[in-house]
Amino acid sequence: GAYTYAGPEIGVASTKAFMTQLGVLALLSVGLGRQRGLSFGRGQELIQQLQSLPAIIDTTLPRLSSQIESLVPDYTQYTDYLYVGRQVSFPMALEGALKLKEISYVHAEGYASGEMKHGPIALIDKDFPTIAIVPQDAVYDKNISNLQEIKARSGKIIAIATEGDTHIAEHADSVIFVPQVEPLWSPFVTTLAVQLWAYHMAVALDKDPDKPRNLAKSVTVE
Repeated sequence: GAYTYAGPEIGVASTKAFMTQLGVLALLSVGLGRQRGLSFGRGQELIQQLQSLPAIIDTTLPRLSSQIESLVPDYTQYTDYLYVGRQVSFPMALEGALKLKEISYVHAEGYASGEMKHGPIALIDKDFPTIAIVPQDAVYDKNISNLQEIKARSGKIIAIATEGDTHIAEHADSVIFVPQVEPLWSPFVTTLAVQLWAYHMAVALDKDPDKPRNLAKSVTVE
């Protein structure tokens, strides 16, 4: 086993547990990488960057929360959302869709950006917004291509992008900026954005994010 050392998880939707499990998986990845030939220097660099994330998150959280809180009122009328991400951002799209369903009771679907044409693109119109996770990484241009296809179908886009990205506003209706970090560790900051979006959406819709209906902290039946 590998412990997260997160302390008690009070939230039924398990936000802290999710984040600390990302940390364990990140450490496991570096450990396995070393066994497969990852250089000591690169491994140390990744670990140091990982260690810097708590401070980055602490300073980012209030600003990011205010940014999202100001955007949410423009989107409370929508009843369906598409979340998309590519490579390490794909699981964050799944997490964002899950959290929106759990605490806001708004239908959402998470999908891999590269597979958007295999179904979800048929649903896109002016009443079906997309939350797109598009950090500045090796697949940024491919993600921009996805956004262009969504816009061509009158879809609204809320982009989660890297601070300093001067081009993303050309392709999105709203932009949520997260700090620039090592691309491998970008899920730690994009997770903040998708979880906060679900939280502020729940509050705006007068739902209690701490007591989601039909959910329990532990599952007791199969």
